[in-house]
Amino acid sequence: MMSNPLLKNLGTVLLGLVVALLLVSFSAFTVDQREYALVFRLGKIVAVKKEPGLYFKVPLVDNVRYFDNRILTLDSADTDRFITSEKKNVLVDSFVKWRIVDPEKYYVSVRGDELQAERRLSQTVNDGLRAEFGKRTINDVVSGERSKIMDILRERADRDSRQIGIQVLDVRLRRVDLPQEVSESVYQRMEAERKRVANELRSEGAGAAEKIRADADKQREIIIAEAFMEAQRVKGAGDAKASEIYAQAYSKNPEFYAFYRSLEAYRNSFSEKSDVLVLEPNSDFFKYMRDSSGRK
Repeated sequence: MMSNPLLKNLGTVLLGLVVALLLVSFSAFTVDQREYALVFRLGKIVAVKKEPGLYFKVPLVDNVRYFDNRILTLDSADTDRFITSEKKNVLVDSFVKWRIVDPEKYYVSVRGDELQAERRLSQTVNDGLRAEFGKRTINDVVSGERSKIMDILRERADRDSRQIGIQVLDVRLRRVDLPQEVSESVYQRMEAERKRVANELRSEGAGAAEKIRADADKQREIIIAEAFMEAQRVKGAGDAKASEIYAQAYSKNPEFYAFYRSLEAYRNSFSEKSDVLVLEPNSDFFKYMRDSSGRK
């Protein structure tokens, strides 16, 4: 008789626990450190959760939407065309780093649609690029004031994007190019200028080479002339010395010197068997080939 009330009470307790667990499961939600959470009650925002943790809502009445709080990148697939102050077209490839800082304002402004937010951000950046490029020359936008342009664009885009709950962290110009038709003409002018400079350098080099060759030829002639003059001087000094030695030898024994010179003449004249010398027999050349009586 007592078991039926106990079973009935136990079933009621279990049912209550199940209902309680269901209510807790429907009312509890967690927020990750990488996201924000907006709590809606009948379509109206009633709470904004920016810190990670466990939170509760009214079951079946409240609903939660999550938004990424990490840094996002807006990177256009196509390059955009802008006009400089010189009325020249340039192609610009840029990207933007941004994130959500006010999820409530973000939801109210763009209904939490990331694509719509990026379209508005892209329009803001393009308007800024058009304004800044229109005040500068190609040289300025390519190298001269590129960093300044990016800083101005970031400040302007951040100021305008705050109205929709977005913070712009950085705007970068990845590449600034000339259109194909303009690039070809620029490259042709650059090539012509480089060729002109190269021809000037070749001409200057050829002139310098001729000058160096002329100077080398001049130095060569001078060196040869000086060497010939020195050789003649040495030769003259040698001849003089030889004459001096011959004179000294002749003065010591004229007869022997004459005999020695005659032998040298004979040796040089009859060095070959085929040599022929036509002279009169009583010539002085044969003086030392005759006996004392004058015969051969």
